[in-house]
Amino acid sequence: MCRLMRRSICLNSSKPCSTMWKRSPMEGSDMRIIEPHIHMYARTTDDYERMKEAGYVAVVEPAFWSGTDRSCAGSFFDYFRHLLEFEHNRAARFGIAHYCVLGVNAKEARHTDIAFEVLEQLPRFLEHPNCLGVGEVGFDLITDEEEEVLRRHIRLAEEGKHLVIIHSPHTNKRVGIERIFKVLEKEGAVLSRYIMDHNTEETIELTLSHPDVMCGITLYPTKVTVERAAAMIRKYGADRIVLNSSADWGKSYPLQLAEAAKRLPQLGVSPEDTEKVVYLNAKRFFSQSPKFKLEE
Repeated sequence: MCRLMRRSICLNSSKPCSTMWKRSPMEGSDMRIIEPHIHMYARTTDDYERMKEAGYVAVVEPAFWSGTDRSCAGSFFDYFRHLLEFEHNRAARFGIAHYCVLGVNAKEARHTDIAFEVLEQLPRFLEHPNCLGVGEVGFDLITDEEEEVLRRHIRLAEEGKHLVIIHSPHTNKRVGIERIFKVLEKEGAVLSRYIMDHNTEETIELTLSHPDVMCGITLYPTKVTVERAAAMIRKYGADRIVLNSSADWGKSYPLQLAEAAKRLPQLGVSPEDTEKVVYLNAKRFFSQSPKFKLEE
């Protein structure tokens, strides 16, 4: 049922809205789910309601590109406060723990004057109890300017022992990931605190060849399908893979991990490995931060 139709029915009925919205096949799962990369800033309260019903217990939201480049550092700071406070509280009303990672996204890193100003103030935001670290940062066009901004983020993360979500580029992905790992090595990064995200069949072996780093696979219409993810999990194992939806303001699906939890066993992935990639691995990774807490 479309959202507009649902609202129309609810406004003209004495029944509670939640009782009138028939659950989708993905809702009501017994498996707990942690969404390690989603942009709830761009989603509705209906999404939170459905996610809770589907078994989501926590989400981690990386700072990202809003659709237009920000014109000053203050725009970033307002956005960071929104994620840390308003979005955290909005999720809590639906019984979902909300955390975030913050930084200057790769798409806006080319504006180095603004990026450097943001980086000067970023440490005070990283200390917030709802912030687990830095992200999503990395490459867009794989330029020297982007690398310098990435390098400065990594230094802040290493100084504070923060977790980091790395954005790998949409084009020339393997080249970008190779260059990112060179930067991480040069900066002496502790790879167990890093998720290298948006991997595909072209890059997963490269990412997993680096001990301890967590390998993110994004289930998104323009990225990887559940079928392709299942094939990678069967081939490479589930111990260092986390699935995410990266749902945002584009054509995306915030219940993607709930769907994956149901479909992966049908595609030859064991229930144990399914639980790893939608819950246990993310829990293990984010629990490296003492700020990350779940209600058991």
